[in-house]
Amino acid sequence: MSYIASSGLLFKDGKKRIDYILVYRKTNIQYDKRNTFEKNLRAEGLMLEKEPAIANPDIMFIKIHIPWDTLCKYAERLNIRVPFRKKCYYTDQKNKSKSRVQNYFKRIKKWMSQNPMVLDKSAFPELEESDCYTGPFSRARIHHFIINNKDTFFSNATRSRIVYHMLERTKYENGISKVGIRKLITNGSYIAAFPPHEGAYKSSLPIKTHGPQNNRHLLYERWARWGMWYKHQPLDLIRMYFGEKIGLYFAWLGWYTGMLIPAAVVGLCVFFYGLVTMNESQVSQEICKATEVFMCPLCDKNCSLQRLNDSCIYAKVTYLFDNGGTVFFAIFMAIWATVFLEFWKRRRSILTYTWDLIEWEEEEETLRPQFEAKYYRMEVINPITGKPEPHQPSSDKVTRLLVSVSGIFFMISLVITAVFAVVVYRLVVMEQFASFKWNFVKQHWQFATSGAAVCINFIIIMLLNLAYEKIAYLLTNLEYPRTESEWENSFALKMFLFQFVNLNSSIFYIAFFLGRFVGHPGKYNKLFERWRLEECHPSGCLIDLCLQMGVIMFLKQIWNNFMELGYPLIQNWWSRHKIKRGIQDASIPQWENDWNLQPMNIHGLMDEYLEMVLQFGFTTIFVAAFPLAPLLALLNNIIEIRLDAYKFVTQWRRPLPARATDIGIWLGILEGIGILAVITNAFVIAITSDYIPRFVYEYKYGPCANHVKQNENCLKGYVNNSLSFFDLSELGMGKSGYCRYRDYRGPPWSSKPYEFTLQYWHILAARLAFIIVFEHLVFGIKSFIAYLIPDIPKGLRERIRREKYLVQEMMYEAELEHLQQQRRKSGQPIHHEWP
Repeated sequence: MSYIASSGLLFKDGKKRIDYILVYRKTNIQYDKRNTFEKNLRAEGLMLEKEPAIANPDIMFIKIHIPWDTLCKYAERLNIRVPFRKKCYYTDQKNKSKSRVQNYFKRIKKWMSQNPMVLDKSAFPELEESDCYTGPFSRARIHHFIINNKDTFFSNATRSRIVYHMLERTKYENGISKVGIRKLITNGSYIAAFPPHEGAYKSSLPIKTHGPQNNRHLLYERWARWGMWYKHQPLDLIRMYFGEKIGLYFAWLGWYTGMLIPAAVVGLCVFFYGLVTMNESQVSQEICKATEVFMCPLCDKNCSLQRLNDSCIYAKVTYLFDNGGTVFFAIFMAIWATVFLEFWKRRRSILTYTWDLIEWEEEEETLRPQFEAKYYRMEVINPITGKPEPHQPSSDKVTRLLVSVSGIFFMISLVITAVFAVVVYRLVVMEQFASFKWNFVKQHWQFATSGAAVCINFIIIMLLNLAYEKIAYLLTNLEYPRTESEWENSFALKMFLFQFVNLNSSIFYIAFFLGRFVGHPGKYNKLFERWRLEECHPSGCLIDLCLQMGVIMFLKQIWNNFMELGYPLIQNWWSRHKIKRGIQDASIPQWENDWNLQPMNIHGLMDEYLEMVLQFGFTTIFVAAFPLAPLLALLNNIIEIRLDAYKFVTQWRRPLPARATDIGIWLGILEGIGILAVITNAFVIAITSDYIPRFVYEYKYGPCANHVKQNENCLKGYVNNSLSFFDLSELGMGKSGYCRYRDYRGPPWSSKPYEFTLQYWHILAARLAFIIVFEHLVFGIKSFIAYLIPDIPKGLRERIRREKYLVQEMMYEAELEHLQQQRRKSGQPIHHEWP
């Protein structure tokens, strides 16, 4: 309690601690609702104290304290679990008979305790409650529980959660639906409600010698500082301060970041393999030596014949991402995604056990005010509460859902329209870049076209994201979800669909459509009979895909990090600046400092999860084309963890410590992305890369088709085989001879000129066969791994069952001991068994 007193988190009497803060403006005229609400809060047992703000005379704070008796009453009503016995593990007797393998793992664990990444547990002295058995609180059995201090028996998070439960269920007017602080904030009676932070996050005294001033200070020093980037997260302290819901988010983010390490290492190895063997690649060597091979013009007006060896650098860069390790890495990442999700389920089960959430059931949610106001005339009996409540007819629900789905498809079509606009831009400007005055741009006009299109596409993506949030909000409200969790799930799903399509539509176009339907020289397909469709670079389409993914992923991560930290920092700096101008030497209390911080995002953790889930999609869906994606994601997440930690501890008001047992709808979305990633990577390898054409040439048309000679390169002559001939005299340019283009068509001197050759159909069949085999193989491996890895470890399942049994036994023993003590005091005979 010392830090509470030093931080000023007490009533004026210096004894009652502040558990919650309400804020309103004195000029607001809805004082009748406030007076009724506050009167009912006092009748429920809460203590209230008003205090005006120092910096703004129009702001009034209401400090709320929950006394011990009221706390006990609601803790019993909400089945709050509290510690009552120290744990005595039933496996202690088996330690003597440990095998050599177990002793070996024990030595590894001992070494891990010296690992610099592991946090020093001595710095977290207040996390001892995890070593106790817990049970539902009961006032009748209060003697069972370990109550050393009534002020600290219930944690701050628990006290805040109980107060919020009361605030949500207290009436402010007569009427069934006139209940709850959220409705009062919506109608403007109050402007904020939040639990206070536990004091300042910085101290003039060093933490090593004087210890932490409060849990917020401890979180800042051991978690939110940039110097702790390599340390594990103090999840138990995060959970104790911010609640289980936020604790699970950071646990998931830390687990995801840790699992990215092997993916980044393997991706880096594939990249370095391409870098080391780049000069030995037969395809790159043939392109670089093709000084007498001229490629047909890639545009109609300003493009000339191009030597194939001008694409030497691009061919080498393409080989970095399209080499022998590509297929292996795609299979590895598909398996990695399954292993990540399955082991996360195990990790989640361990956390729910450690945080005592195994038997926690989410209480029946209250209805949203909008739902009540819309359907208050149609009531049905709630099967859980047994009370009448508003009901949405099925016909109305289906109609609204159809309208919402139509809106979703309309927005997706808007994204496709934006991508089409960028495609038209590429077709228009490629002629301009091909005749540019700067020689460098003129030589690399395809790269300049792609780079400019990527930047414009990124700007469009960010602008559309702003519109999507408003439209998703409108469509979700149009559905009139019954509860807040239903609203959050519906809104999260829409935002994911919008942003996923917005972010990946241009990448899908480049991967699967760019250069596929261009026709051939002399008979090119044109858009609107005006613009010739864009062809791939002579070295292939993969270089465009890598550029698109790399630029969008890099720029989006920078933008997200700025919006997460830079924007709140600027807002909070401006708030402090205004306060300093308004007052001179007055001391600002903690609750007023909290009021000047930014409130947590209105959508809670949705934006945080959405950013990471979209990144997970980038990391897995097109990883065959960009093996460095896991490395970029890893570097971003190392920064992301500390950015989020700094934001939660220093820049945001303390959010309500909510409870949860999983990450909600996001787990299903992640599993869906894992399935889509398998399909997409199969198509990228089969269609976008040149893996299948090289494979068919090597075993069907190359020098090794009929026999394999020692030290013979089976890809010799592949580049010449992959290029078709075209008679320049047919272009009407006044030139004779032949130019080459990427396709498998008959030469002009054949019986069927410019028709697809038999090799084209062999390659097409091989591509389809590869897609089918790859998908079935990887899905089979994924399903087998998911079957092998249970969601709950066997040892933990047994321990949970054992502890349930021990808790019951201890409850009986404690009750018997209490009865015996009462009989001793009253002089009655003592029985050693239940009466």
